[in-house]
Amino acid sequence: MKAYIFPGQGAQFTGMGLDLYEKSALAQEYFEKANKILGFSITDIMFEGTAEQLKETKVTQPAIFLHSVILAKVLGDSFQPEMVAGHSLGELSALVANGVLTFEDGLKLVSKRALAMQKACEAAPSTMAAVLGLDDIVVEETCAEIDGVVVAANYNCPGQLVISGEIAAVEKACAVLTEKGARRALLLPVGGAFHSPMMEPARAELAAAIEATEFSKPTCAVYQNVVAKAVTSPDEIKENLIAQLTAPVKWTQCVQAMIADGGTEFIEVGPGKVLQGLMRKIDRSVAASGAALAE
Repeated sequence: MKAYIFPGQGAQFTGMGLDLYEKSALAQEYFEKANKILGFSITDIMFEGTAEQLKETKVTQPAIFLHSVILAKVLGDSFQPEMVAGHSLGELSALVANGVLTFEDGLKLVSKRALAMQKACEAAPSTMAAVLGLDDIVVEETCAEIDGVVVAANYNCPGQLVISGEIAAVEKACAVLTEKGARRALLLPVGGAFHSPMMEPARAELAAAIEATEFSKPTCAVYQNVVAKAVTSPDEIKENLIAQLTAPVKWTQCVQAMIADGGTEFIEVGPGKVLQGLMRKIDRSVAASGAALAE
């Protein structure tokens, strides 16, 4: 079965999407529509902006979503997903790709999500750190022992877990995890503690927007970050999407569930190759590639 996977924050790069814009009239149409919906020219920042401008959460999230979703639209009939999943923000791209959300509604939710997360980050300084080379259980138990808020946030692949929370608690956890033999435990250049209780104000804000949006029956199952299994009920999809902001991204578990359910070919749709790299670490025996326009 063909599984399409969609990247999240961190996959952005200057010039992203320009090739799509130049090669496809349909892509141009969608990009221009996005500029109108967002109320600013995101294409200018995507195509010519600096890395610094692209790093702003309110820009990054819509930019990655647009690159992924517009690429899927431009692929036309060759885009036939039998299962989909997205890493964090990528889950919204996946939900447009499998027909749960319209392009317009998806983009509006992404924009609201980004602004709500930005606001939560500004309200309480917080951070994330990548921990390499330890078993998940060691990281989870260490986080539970630290004073303050620090939790496992992204299960990216075996031996790579991102933790998230208050700055002092994350720094303390990094020090303890290094003592316990982590190959590396380093702070990430992010705006705040995504997928942790620190995002509760953003979750509450996004919940209202999600509840007010129409979710249709999907064309194929989405493997959602929160539950790491196939979901097809629009109500369940909504519920899991709301929970996602404060819950961990179970990416390793999502990919393993897709493989167990018959996923044999994984295609990353969007900027960069982050998820293809993680695929090789989760299960080397499964084919992973990136979607591209025919020359």
